[in-house]
Amino acid sequence: MKKVIIIICVLSTATFVADGSLLAQSLRTHVNKGVDLYKKGKYVDSEVEFKKGLEKSPSNFQGNFNLGDSYYKQGNYEDALKHYQEALSKAGTNDLKAKVYHNIGNTLLKDQKIKQSIGAYTDALKLNPDDESTKYNLSYALDMLKNQNKQNKDNKDKNQQKNKDQNKNNQNQNQNQDKQNQQNKNQQQKQNPQQSRQQQDKISKEQAQAIFSALNNDEKKLQKQLRKLVGKPLKTDKDW
Repeated sequence: MKKVIIIICVLSTATFVADGSLLAQSLRTHVNKGVDLYKKGKYVDSEVEFKKGLEKSPSNFQGNFNLGDSYYKQGNYEDALKHYQEALSKAGTNDLKAKVYHNIGNTLLKDQKIKQSIGAYTDALKLNPDDESTKYNLSYALDMLKNQNKQNKDNKDKNQQKNKDQNKNNQNQNQNQDKQNQQNKNQQQKQNPQQSRQQQDKISKEQAQAIFSALNNDEKKLQKQLRKLVGKPLKTDKDW
């Protein structure tokens, strides 16, 4: 399996600190200690030494570059990128700039910013076209991007199929519900005529009872009047 190749600047500090002042000597001491600790895998300790050196000269190229390496090894990609960019602004040659771009590419790639890492590796190769490490890492990043695009496409297709299946399932459920509703409606239609007849029969009986009561009352009134007429003596206009 391919691995990303990290570069550490191990050039002599005399290349970057030419004067013999006490400040320069202190910077060189801390940077050299930091490089030794870095090579031993003591990245936290090397970070401390590089920071001490940068306190003496915050814009020092080698201090920023190597501090970026320490952060990179600790997985602190945000701070690593910050110091690589600072080093890039202080790099005096195309070769040094290419090295910085290489490590910026590594940092972006580790941070899953694949397209941006490809841009950084491309910038590095523009400055140093023969760098095999950068060519290797660029190829690695391109493979990652290809695999990522394929995975994204597979996930998209999978989600589309899932949505399609869900829509079909919902459609089937709606059809089943419509069928059930129709069955319920048919059942109600079968039951309603009988209920209507029962309701009509009930109303007819009530109406018949009311009519019978009315007739019965009228008959009683009529009989009462007849009795009054029979019992009352007839009157004449003259005596015979």
